[in-house]
Amino acid sequence: MLRVGVSGAAGRMGGAVAAAIGADPEFAVGGLFDPAGGQVGGMAISTEPDTIEGCDVVVEFTNPAVVMDNLATWRRMGVHAVVGTSGFTEERIEAVRTSWGGGPPNCLIVPNFSIGAVLMMRFAELAAPHFDAAEIVELHHDRKADAPSGTAAATASRIAEANPEQRRAVESSELVPGARGASIAGVPVHAVRLPGLLAHQEVLFGAAGEVLRIRHDTTDRSSFLPGVLLGVRGIGELPGVTVGLDALL
Repeated sequence: MLRVGVSGAAGRMGGAVAAAIGADPEFAVGGLFDPAGGQVGGMAISTEPDTIEGCDVVVEFTNPAVVMDNLATWRRMGVHAVVGTSGFTEERIEAVRTSWGGGPPNCLIVPNFSIGAVLMMRFAELAAPHFDAAEIVELHHDRKADAPSGTAAATASRIAEANPEQRRAVESSELVPGARGASIAGVPVHAVRLPGLLAHQEVLFGAAGEVLRIRHDTTDRSSFLPGVLLGVRGIGELPGVTVGLDALL
């Protein structure tokens, strides 16, 4: 039985992950960590990271400001890390690869744990070589800490890698700075933050006479949990640092 810790257990996703781990007979909750402390599902949350010591795997759902320090701690402890925290740019991922090494322990960084979102990114990758340009619109709840989302950044990078010579962005002068969105690997990305949203993304591809839209909508955080558990089960088979759930599907 795997002993699984949760970092960020006082947050909404961290609490949901802790409950899912506790309900699965394959796993035992090895420790819950969050500087805020508190309880989740009747289990105490420690304010000290030492509570993760002795776990086989830690699931990290914190925020971009602390995740790199946390990963260094889990690496020193020899604990596999499954990371759902957003804000992982290409530069950050490369920094983790450099510091983490070839493992074990291993590190799995997942821009989106939803199986549907993983498929959306794959479909976008397949479509990219066949269209002249692409843009991404990502929409999230008003309490999301960063923009653009990790899913949008990963999608843009995969579109660019699928066809490096593709023009992707349509040239258009901005009358107001930022009107065309941020550029990630040459792909315009637009971030929307509104109450009432959860997590949504639409990828638009254009060519002469046609537009393709690939959209994914998350309506409940429960959609992330099967992917989290898949990552926990499979991380031991993924040496070093891996990005995305694709390797386990």
